[in-house]
Amino acid sequence: MGARPEDVGIIALELYTPAQCVSQEDLEKFDQVSTGKYTIGLGQEMMGFCSDIEDINSICLTVVSRLMKNYQIEYADIGRLEVGTETIIDKSKSVKTVLMQLFEESGNFSVEGIDSKNACYGGTQAVFNCVDWVESSAWDGRYAIAVSADIAVYAAGNARPTGGAGAVAILIGANAPLVIENSLRASFMSHVYDFYKPDLTSEYPVVDGILSINCFHDALDNCYKTYIEKFNKRSDSSKFSKFTTFFDALVFHTPFCKITQKAFTRLIYRDIVRSKQTEGELNSIPPHILEGVNDEEAEKNLNAFNKIKNYEKSVMEFASAHYERMTLPSLFLAKNIGNMYTASLYGGLISYLISKPYESLINQHIALFSYGSGLSSSLYSIFIKDKPALKTLVQSISKIPSEMKSRRVVAPTEYTEILKSKENFASELPFTPSASPDSLNKGVYYLTLVDEKRRRFYKVT
Repeated sequence: MGARPEDVGIIALELYTPAQCVSQEDLEKFDQVSTGKYTIGLGQEMMGFCSDIEDINSICLTVVSRLMKNYQIEYADIGRLEVGTETIIDKSKSVKTVLMQLFEESGNFSVEGIDSKNACYGGTQAVFNCVDWVESSAWDGRYAIAVSADIAVYAAGNARPTGGAGAVAILIGANAPLVIENSLRASFMSHVYDFYKPDLTSEYPVVDGILSINCFHDALDNCYKTYIEKFNKRSDSSKFSKFTTFFDALVFHTPFCKITQKAFTRLIYRDIVRSKQTEGELNSIPPHILEGVNDEEAEKNLNAFNKIKNYEKSVMEFASAHYERMTLPSLFLAKNIGNMYTASLYGGLISYLISKPYESLINQHIALFSYGSGLSSSLYSIFIKDKPALKTLVQSISKIPSEMKSRRVVAPTEYTEILKSKENFASELPFTPSASPDSLNKGVYYLTLVDEKRRRFYKVT
């Protein structure tokens, strides 16, 4: 048996988001809500969305084909392809099988993998499946691709501004510059109805917003504890210190940007509680914050943390400089696209990577928290190594900010009309999209027809 692969992780990244968006500031006026409710309260600026000419299959076709072209990868060199999505348009046929048409010309039909579904978590499971395959005895030496993609839309109301649309394709293999520390991933799973889609005739979810935020925080708490426990059980003598000193960046799943500051503050508070309980380094923590930590009631305080607004505000102010350094750079795409569901976390990773020169990324340690309602969650980490592929990766994704500026900003009235027309899509067969492919950029796949048997057909611009 040959040597096992080393430094398994991310070799390349590719993003695709639709060419049109709507301004959150314009939506505030259109919805007649208070100024700043979406832009300040949620932390959003723009929201990307798909017209009826694009669907989950087409955006996945686009992002995978772009990955292969931009990084000059041969389709024959792919041995596994996983898709994480909750945008379900068929209860049986997977998106992965649709993507196999890209492989036909190469003659490569020996590609393992299939779709993973659970709200916003499916993309992370796709990544884990690919990493596990490369590290296993089943690996045949080829690359794996994990695709995270979704189209997030909501019924008219408070949740609609938290929509978005996008896809991220992730090339995974050995000798990667972004090494995934597979032995340290921590997960928390539970049964909750905080967000779900029981109506298979509708794109819109059933949402309990307050419950979902509480579940997000609860999952983060549990993953935090498990990650540290796993780290401290390793055979080497090193022990975990604090998240703010151990990691260079903390990237979160981001349904809306403001939730990341609350989540970051919660981790800082956990660090404070843990430091006090273990008599760790406390000199940098203000006395009025330390006084709010009761050793005997630490867990109780954590559970009530978001209800203690004044104290939470104090911790948030204390943590703000760390947050601006470690998490704020990861929010560029979340602010400008919105919630991409499964792709959200990986949009955050891309945002962080393009926020700095690639040389400064070398030897950085990044923590990623993935959350999917229902619920599934994981906290894992990436270590960045100085390898030639790192420069190629960062240079390739550096074009993204200019692509964001070139999008067409539509009026809220047009956005609303497009969503309303898509609501009636299921009852119209055969269906031909009303939007013109002229609105798409070059190299974008689009839906041309859904026939009387509900089969979907695509072309590329």
